[in-house]
Amino acid sequence: MMTKLKSYKFLFAALALVALVFILRAPANVAAQDAQGAPDQMAPGATADDPPTRVARLNLVQGSVSFQPSGGGDNDWVTAEVNRPLTTGDQLWSDSDGLVEMHVGSTAVRLDHNTGVSFLTLSDNLIQFQVSAGSVVVRLRQLDPNDAFEIDAPNLAFSLMQPGTYQVSVDPDQSVTVVTVVNGEGQVTGGGRSWNITPDQQATFTGTDTLNYSLDDADSLPQTDFQNWSAQRDAAEDRMVAPQYVSPETTGYEDLDTYGDWSAEADYGTVWFPRGVEMGWAPYRLGHWVWISPWGWTWVDSEPWGFAPFHYGRWAVFGGRWGWVPGPVVVGVRPCYAPALVAWVGGAPGFSFSVAIGGGGGIGWFPLGPREVFMPAYHVSQRYMTRVNVTNTVVDRTTVVDVYHNNSRNVTYVNQHVEGGVTVVSHDTFVGGGMVARNVVNVSARDLANAPVDRGGPAAEPVRASVVGAEARPAEHRPPANVVSRTTVTVRTPAQPQTFHGNGAAPPGGNAPENMQRQDEGNPQGNAPNYRPGNNRSPATTNEPNGNSPAMNQPDRNVPPTNEPNRSAPPVTQPNRTEAAPPAPVAPAPPANSQARDDGGNTGRNNDHSNDRNNANVSNAPPPEPANRTNVRPAPPVRQPTPDEQQSDADKQQQWQAKHQEVHQSTPPPNGGAQNNHASGGQSGKPSEPKPPHR
Repeated sequence: MMTKLKSYKFLFAALALVALVFILRAPANVAAQDAQGAPDQMAPGATADDPPTRVARLNLVQGSVSFQPSGGGDNDWVTAEVNRPLTTGDQLWSDSDGLVEMHVGSTAVRLDHNTGVSFLTLSDNLIQFQVSAGSVVVRLRQLDPNDAFEIDAPNLAFSLMQPGTYQVSVDPDQSVTVVTVVNGEGQVTGGGRSWNITPDQQATFTGTDTLNYSLDDADSLPQTDFQNWSAQRDAAEDRMVAPQYVSPETTGYEDLDTYGDWSAEADYGTVWFPRGVEMGWAPYRLGHWVWISPWGWTWVDSEPWGFAPFHYGRWAVFGGRWGWVPGPVVVGVRPCYAPALVAWVGGAPGFSFSVAIGGGGGIGWFPLGPREVFMPAYHVSQRYMTRVNVTNTVVDRTTVVDVYHNNSRNVTYVNQHVEGGVTVVSHDTFVGGGMVARNVVNVSARDLANAPVDRGGPAAEPVRASVVGAEARPAEHRPPANVVSRTTVTVRTPAQPQTFHGNGAAPPGGNAPENMQRQDEGNPQGNAPNYRPGNNRSPATTNEPNGNSPAMNQPDRNVPPTNEPNRSAPPVTQPNRTEAAPPAPVAPAPPANSQARDDGGNTGRNNDHSNDRNNANVSNAPPPEPANRTNVRPAPPVRQPTPDEQQSDADKQQQWQAKHQEVHQSTPPPNGGAQNNHASGGQSGKPSEPKPPHR
């Protein structure tokens, strides 16, 4: 009997321990569940109102590069701006002297000159963009089981099946698309056929309704300047220290080593400190606001490093200087992008600053501190709000849920009381996308202390100028008309771009739909506040304890190694992440032609604008609406190849094997290659990986 009692006690203790661990890991588990889901599907519990949890960052522009926001017309092409978040419907054109690099998490996408691309879909589980002309290199470091990556060209669609390095080059005038797999594996679909392209293969496809192709050994071909530049950028990323302290899927981490230092801080873990900031600098001051659907008001920073610290994590002051505290790194969980992690001041009905502020009154904000809850001003489910908070700071899930459902105002925000931490500008400067740094309004400390905090967002409706900002210059070089209108082949149905005025927001001068309220399983009544610019919204605040920077016992930041195949450059190592002081970062040199910032906080522009406060020139013209997807066509169904086609495929594969063996004398020839995938099933036998190419 005593033995049985001891056994029962042991079993009960074990079950209690398991339950405790589950409760403590609940926020991480919720976020992890949000990261799952099949491509083109929402995560369970999410709603149609939830925006994507990731965007692309335009992090490097050289030469003449033009940008058109989603839904823009022919006259809406402007000079591309570094740190601009890119999403579904956005287009880029790299002219004859242009080079572009952008990132989605750890994935790098690079554009050569005379290259036009457009994001057809950028969602939680699918990256899909079209290449209408030119050449694109993709370095895909991570591809989760439920994720998909598709590159669409005028005569084919190319699906990336594994992490690796890929290149797609399009010569639309000749109906030619060249697909190169340096390492990894991808599938080409078009003309009723489908082929797998494997490491060290370059396949050239010609035709439209029917495709012909040739197969070359990629290592036997001379390297272009664009390929060499891309390889150098990859090598620099492989040496970075930042992935030891932040998730590699934090978009924008690639510039942190170059422009700042990592330091271990008590109760906070490893904190990043920017170098070279001016006296009196504060986060969310050197840049401007734009309106990007479906998130709404979005911060675009002018510092070359200014992306990750303004869309992830939190800010705090350490010994008189601002430091960025990244969110906890949880295995298998992708950090959730936010348009700006700030709290708003002075926007509540009946309040105005005592100082006279022209241009429609004043709008102010300050950065959220660690453990403080971010309340989106756009429609979201409870699941999304939990994820955007627990992946960016150490905060209890129950606190986030409480903020989601309640409107208590008993909150002390630590950064609201930091000297110089609050930024205020006029309404017209804010809405018109004026540069904040040279338009700051001096407000007394007493006014700032009494200003109510409204995390529901500013009462400011977007106008046309809100899309790109007051400083945006019309593009000097736009893509040719036949490039813009060119039709590309798709395997997956692209998403429809969001409307300019966003999710539930009223267009300028209009009213939002009355039924646009958040619905989710945690709020069956659907009576959450209806947040939108210019709406009488219930301020979303929190009854969490005062925000005096409580201790942050961050977990060990262990990140799984990338599942990328062998390649010429060493992989990014992911060591165990202890909170010891970090080593000196290995900083890659900044790009030779990277844009320089002027004293107004702008990058790489010849600005002759006078003070924005007096010359905001805010247009009241109606905003553009997105065009329907008329420039894509679905790939025809994959059919069974004829006997002659099967024989031709086999002959080309044998020729490639012979050439590959000749180029790599010391490497045994692989037993497979470009495999034809029949409608009834592909050929058996997967090729072994050849030796990484010698560049």
